[in-house]
Amino acid sequence: MATTNSFLNTPTKTPTSTSISKKHHHKQHTADPNRSASEFKDRFEAYNRLQAAAVAFGEKLPIPEIVAIGGQSDGKSSLLEALLGFRFNVREVEMGTRRPLILQMVHDQSALEPRCRFQEEDSEEYGSPVVLASAIADTIKSRTESLLKRTRAAVSSKPIVMRAEYAHCPNLTIIDTPGFVLKAKKGEPERTPDEILSMVKSLASPPHRIILFLQQSSVEWCSSLWLDTIREIDPTFRRTVIVVSKFDNRLKEFTERWEVDRYLSASGYLGENTRPFFVALPKDRGTISNDEFRRQISQVDAEMLHYLRDSVKGGFDEEKYRSYVGFGCLRDFLEAELQRRYKEAAPATLALLEQRCGEVTADLARMECKINATSDVAHLRKSAMLHAAALCNHVEALIDGAADPAPEQWGKTTEEERLESGIGSWPSVTAEIKPPNASLRLYGGAAFERVMHEFRCATYSIKCPPVSREKVANILLAHTGRGGGRGITEAAAEIARAAARSWLAPLLDTACDRLAFVLGNLFDISIEKNHGNDSNNGHRPVDMEGYIGFHAALRQSYNHFMKDLSKECKQLLRHHLDSVTSPYSHVCYENNFIGSFSSGTNSMYQLNQATASPLCLELSDGGAALHKEAMKDQENIPPEKSAQETTPGKVTESRDVLRECQMTVPETPSPDQPSDGNYGIKRELGNCVEVGARKRQPRITGNARNHGQNGESLLFGNGDNISRPVSTYAEICSSAAQHFARIREVLVERSVASTLNSGFLTPCRERLFVALGLNLFAVNDEKFMDMFVAPGAIDSLENERQSLQKRQKILHSCLNEFKSVARAL
Repeated sequence: MATTNSFLNTPTKTPTSTSISKKHHHKQHTADPNRSASEFKDRFEAYNRLQAAAVAFGEKLPIPEIVAIGGQSDGKSSLLEALLGFRFNVREVEMGTRRPLILQMVHDQSALEPRCRFQEEDSEEYGSPVVLASAIADTIKSRTESLLKRTRAAVSSKPIVMRAEYAHCPNLTIIDTPGFVLKAKKGEPERTPDEILSMVKSLASPPHRIILFLQQSSVEWCSSLWLDTIREIDPTFRRTVIVVSKFDNRLKEFTERWEVDRYLSASGYLGENTRPFFVALPKDRGTISNDEFRRQISQVDAEMLHYLRDSVKGGFDEEKYRSYVGFGCLRDFLEAELQRRYKEAAPATLALLEQRCGEVTADLARMECKINATSDVAHLRKSAMLHAAALCNHVEALIDGAADPAPEQWGKTTEEERLESGIGSWPSVTAEIKPPNASLRLYGGAAFERVMHEFRCATYSIKCPPVSREKVANILLAHTGRGGGRGITEAAAEIARAAARSWLAPLLDTACDRLAFVLGNLFDISIEKNHGNDSNNGHRPVDMEGYIGFHAALRQSYNHFMKDLSKECKQLLRHHLDSVTSPYSHVCYENNFIGSFSSGTNSMYQLNQATASPLCLELSDGGAALHKEAMKDQENIPPEKSAQETTPGKVTESRDVLRECQMTVPETPSPDQPSDGNYGIKRELGNCVEVGARKRQPRITGNARNHGQNGESLLFGNGDNISRPVSTYAEICSSAAQHFARIREVLVERSVASTLNSGFLTPCRERLFVALGLNLFAVNDEKFMDMFVAPGAIDSLENERQSLQKRQKILHSCLNEFKSVARAL
């Protein structure tokens, strides 16, 4: 095709190095010149029609064509006007050659005045004849500007096709290309010269095209700017015709025969078998008639020959170079060369046309089937099921691990997942959570595992939240009178359970939402993978394009399935959370919970966690003030069973003289009362039983000592813990932090990973297609066909069928013409 270098490799004959340079029109021998001219005209008309069809329908056919190439001021436009036999001021059109111009010149003896028609854009039809020559340039300019404005480009490879019928033009087709430039014009993008060069190379690269290269005579071969570009396209000039334009400007430099012959031979630069043509055209750009224009062309040719014969001493080698001097020689050669190429290419073109007609007929038959299938319920059900099954298979493959389609395009980083899902950061987590591979674009199973790891990092970064005195008091005092000596332990465990339910539940829900988003993204990736696999394997995909209702229902069903999985997983995780935070759970009382906690703090999942010390809040100003406050604050201490009334101000003095066995302590101490080892619990029966706080004194004191060294005192005092008692409040906070860590570890390591894998991945592998099938296909025909009511799709199919029918008609017409041409050969 004229607009691209992508063409079919047909067995067209490539000319030898002498096929262009030494075989000329005057050496052609025919038995009957009139018959030969008639046959050539038939071939020329057939190729012109075929070329028009190729441009209109985007066909890539190896039609013999001539491509004119040269610099912007090397005379291409003037040469085209001379070939046409009339001027239409294309040189004056600033943007006239920013698109290729295909000139189809038809020699018609009856056309005493030029009849020019432009092919309609994206159609094989030609418009009304253009009468005025000036209107031709205006049409070229307006069409060029319109397309470049629409495409926002400086140049375009889409050609303009003009058919010119005239009694004084040859049967010739030439593609005029934008001229090479070194610098963009004012107002044009800087990349314009490179775009022109690239486009011209693509137009001249197909081997079935003859390159007509123009260079003005004032440029020496050794300093030619564009000759190297031609060598890149055609290194040996086997299909290149070189034209030296404006030759009359150089004539006066020659005085001796050897000078002329050496210049005309171009030896040392173009090779022995390459002969350039030397052309000069009228310089007068005034308003003259077409007859005068042609007379001036002939006059310039005669003047050049006269100068070479009479003004140069010894003349020149006419036997060798006469057929290369003058515009008339070039015109006759191009017409004869194109005629020869047409004749040689006719058999291959006929075979290619038959192939294309068969392909178009097959495409038309498939289109008919598609249109008929729009009302065939059974066919639609089968196609829809195959499409859904392919989608599910691709989802499973992506979960198991895949790198196609490209993760760089379809994957997402951790930050992109957070933003696009609308979930944002992990709730109640202040630390920055950045799991490994957070910056990589992942999808499918890899992205799923990254979110799982991110959840672990976020969960282990949470410490047991601070608890107010009021909450501690409410929980602690509720255990008064229950007996068993486990008041502090139960209080700490209850605080830890409440904190776990409050702080871990949102994290579990967020993990489910993030994982559902990751799996939800696989829908579009699977659709893309389905298209890619069908194209790579050479299979025709199940064509469901255009059925917007079906695709919407399929997507909705898929998203609904993922939401159901997320909801089910949330319920399962809540069940596990309720289990480990139940009062009947022994998680908080396992003997190894301290060891487990210590090992848990050093585990691989605590990448974002700070130090593993139990969290305890320091609320008092000092130990003495706390002790005094404890004595004054009597509302949280049950009254002692003593006959003697003791005022709050004499408590300290009375206790100094009492023996240990005479001391009475509340069964459950106040949250502000020191939990010293000297205190016991006096029951009504008089039995003295040591409480759990007494038994834990060495451990808690040791913890307090360690924290005192770190500047985090567990005492209510000023950090001097040498002989200070540990606060019950501090002890409960410390125990609650340990219980919280144990609950978190058991929940995350024993329940969450297996639940999320079995709750998300297993159903996607085993239940997805069943769920989609029940939603989409387990319905009656009437409801099923509602998804395929797509008037726009049916209209699109009808338009495509009409286009195929039109294309089939044109190609069959061209085929019949070429059959007639082939019979005449």
